[in-house]
Amino acid sequence: MNILKQLEEEAIYIIREVAGQFNQPALLFSGGKDSIVLLHLCAKAFYPGKIPFPLLHIDTGHNFQETLNHRDYLVEKYNARLIIGLVQDSIDQGKVQEETGKFSSRNGLQTTTLLDTIEELKLDACIGGARRDEEKARAKERIFSVRDDFGQWNEKLQRPELFDILNGRIHTGENVRAFPISNWTELDVWEYIKQENLELPNIYFAHKREIYPREGQWMPRCEFHNIPEDVIQEKTVRFRTVGDMSCTAAVVSNASTVEEIIHEIKASAFSERGARMDDKRSEGAMEERKKVGYF
Repeated sequence: MNILKQLEEEAIYIIREVAGQFNQPALLFSGGKDSIVLLHLCAKAFYPGKIPFPLLHIDTGHNFQETLNHRDYLVEKYNARLIIGLVQDSIDQGKVQEETGKFSSRNGLQTTTLLDTIEELKLDACIGGARRDEEKARAKERIFSVRDDFGQWNEKLQRPELFDILNGRIHTGENVRAFPISNWTELDVWEYIKQENLELPNIYFAHKREIYPREGQWMPRCEFHNIPEDVIQEKTVRFRTVGDMSCTAAVVSNASTVEEIIHEIKASAFSERGARMDDKRSEGAMEERKKVGYF
């Protein structure tokens, strides 16, 4: 628990640095476990005051309803301000084109909506829940990850962060992604959820759901993505990571409590990002998306 205390203190320090160094920050908030932990940390960082910046959700329109319901519940609980950017608006405006086919997803389309929303709101920093243990491209991120005036990321132009000194100085048009839980692991997140008794959407816990096999993964049945040859089955599953329904796979599991999930993670040989189909499009799928402005 001493490690969790150190991670919490580091995260709160980063969150306060964002609030102190930037004029228009926002918290990227999806209602998933990592953003829920971040929301809780933000509340701690500014207690007894309110969280001084808005929550921003880029909604693909293909999200799990359970997650959206929990998102709205937490916004009310923390008395926060929520701003929603809709991928459907970007599609309707002709800025992005809806994908088709067996592996179509709206996950990558979020980038355009995010960058447009950042420009519209004149945001200079977005706090995100990315962690270095998730994926190799994430491991290259700094705590303050600078994006150019086109929203693009270049790993060769990132700044050193020696002795926990965070440099938030940016040029006009640039913005920063800040990652307070960058040094956490999936296990740390769940241990912290247990310690703080945080509420999560029920899809993180074992439940019966209609699913179908695809490329070695179990995909949830949904109105957005099923094709006629899918063989629908009902199994007891849960989700380790939550995103667009069309690219988020379930894992077969009976873990119905936080304690059981922690035990399951300790025994697992696979990363939680292994359940994201969009990361499998190419060897460098995540890095390719990040370079054009992805979270």
